[in-house]
Amino acid sequence: MMPRRALAATLALCVTALPALAELNDRPPNARGQEPAFPGQTRAAEISQQIPISRTPLIRGLSEPWGMALLPDGGLLITERTGTLRLYRDGQLSQPIQGLPRVDARGQGGLLDVAVAPDFASTRQVWFSFSEPRGNGRNATAVGTGRLSADGTALEEMRVIFRQEPAWASTMHFGSRLVFDHQGQLFVTTGERSRPEPRQLAQDLGTHLGKVLRIDPATGGPAPGNPFSDGQARPEIWSYGHRNIQAAALDAQGRLWTVEHGPQGGDELNLPQPGRNYGWPVITYGQDYSGAPIGQGITQREGMEQPVYYWDPVIAPSGMLFYRGAMFPELEGDALIGGLQAGAVVRLRIESDRVTGEQRLAEGIGRVRDIELAPDGALLILTDAGELIRLARG
Repeated sequence: MMPRRALAATLALCVTALPALAELNDRPPNARGQEPAFPGQTRAAEISQQIPISRTPLIRGLSEPWGMALLPDGGLLITERTGTLRLYRDGQLSQPIQGLPRVDARGQGGLLDVAVAPDFASTRQVWFSFSEPRGNGRNATAVGTGRLSADGTALEEMRVIFRQEPAWASTMHFGSRLVFDHQGQLFVTTGERSRPEPRQLAQDLGTHLGKVLRIDPATGGPAPGNPFSDGQARPEIWSYGHRNIQAAALDAQGRLWTVEHGPQGGDELNLPQPGRNYGWPVITYGQDYSGAPIGQGITQREGMEQPVYYWDPVIAPSGMLFYRGAMFPELEGDALIGGLQAGAVVRLRIESDRVTGEQRLAEGIGRVRDIELAPDGALLILTDAGELIRLARG
């Protein structure tokens, strides 16, 4: 593995956004016999527009990078799942920032997402999510916060503000993306811990498993305006019935969109509404990894929301943004989603809350773990291979 340093050399590889979607749409779905609930819910029309893109590696040798957050000065905070937070600025990658808590990095766990509020320039406050060890092999998603020191070497006054309940002896499905809304409250996405027993708790309003949560970033308590305040549910819950959400972003209207991992088939794009039930594990456009149906193998039930869009076969989503930048005007307003299985950035054109087109950008780049927008409109990509890559117009 190369040392953790910025690369001086630039790989200016000009590639086009080869759609190849006709081939993708020709592939048989994993879950046979299922039909979409409405036209365009899956396998949207191909976007044939060609976009020349250059790829410039900025860092190689990161240790299982997972999330990143852009700072006002153009620096990047980058999490490594193994438990370290680093600062990338002016071509240099810092040593691990001190002051982070211990994480359970087994399986899919570890240090996960990182976010900063719009007032970071004055407060230097940072939020992060992680899989917190709870003893006896149990763990759960937690959210911590602290103030980044002036020299960027330590997270000061660190405290854990939110702990998912219940903890579980599982190393899978922690979520977890952190997204600030326009009211300054913090969305936290969680997973349902994967195993057959805890996955049922995605339907249980007395737990935080398989939910979108909305919390006060100062206290970790429920945010004002949440849908459940009658004591019959966890008050942090925004929506429920989710599987494992690893992609989330606000659109231009300030609405939260999420993309969650399905099982074998059935990755879902949702526009989570307060108090609504998104169905997992009762309904899904996928099947178990064994080929057996999930539950009764149904895709619709009264009182449960349909996804805006789904993929079968899957893209394995991780990381998301809505493009707002000068470098790629043709992408303005489109959703860009990291694809682990797709090995690309997945572009969706969304009109009137329906997907009208899909395209693969930067195909062959590897397993895309997170995506961020640079100040000049370029795209910054984290990959599971330990790279930070800049995508600019070729």
